[in-house]
Amino acid sequence: MRSQFEEQLNLLNMELLEMGALIEHAIESASQALINRDVEAANKAIIFDKEVDLKEREIEELCLKLLLQQQPVARDLRQISAALKMITDMERIGDQAADISGIVIYLAEKPYIKKLVDLPKMAEAAIRMVTGALDAYVKKDLEIAKQIIEMDDIIDDLFLVVKNELIEDIHRDAENGAQAMDLLMVAKYFERIGDHAQNIAEWVEYSITGMHKGEYL
Repeated sequence: MRSQFEEQLNLLNMELLEMGALIEHAIESASQALINRDVEAANKAIIFDKEVDLKEREIEELCLKLLLQQQPVARDLRQISAALKMITDMERIGDQAADISGIVIYLAEKPYIKKLVDLPKMAEAAIRMVTGALDAYVKKDLEIAKQIIEMDDIIDDLFLVVKNELIEDIHRDAENGAQAMDLLMVAKYFERIGDHAQNIAEWVEYSITGMHKGEYL
């Protein structure tokens, strides 16, 4: 019975990694679309998001099967509970990559009002956070998880820089206002992706230690 349960836990890990790969592809495609004004890449990110949604439902069903048909011990229960929380954040990351891509498609026919400098940095940091959080899960590495949690400050700081620059652009030329707000939304979506990556890392921490950040307060 235990060997069968271990097989199902291994399957859960594989499914999580597949979902993680999908969200990484979604963010990378959205980032490429933004930087290169690439509508094809934007459409790929939207397709990846749909695949992420399907994978979320598959993992939910597997987790519920493990909880209902098996009798997980405390450590296993933490792992399954963490997986259920993680896929919620992963699904939202997919949504936000698709949202970024939707804005890119809308802006495709118009030149950018300014050279994009910090938005690509936000995209790169978001990808690193998501990849790192999943790496921490695979390796069950508490130190990596903590590093990812701390990285969220980098994206938050970049968001403030982008926001302030775009506000200045609007003040200089009100005609830039509409696109400035669209680019601000892109920055906000990248900032949210960072928040969700941080959440994933915190649930990895919980799966290892049995303590969640909220419990330390």
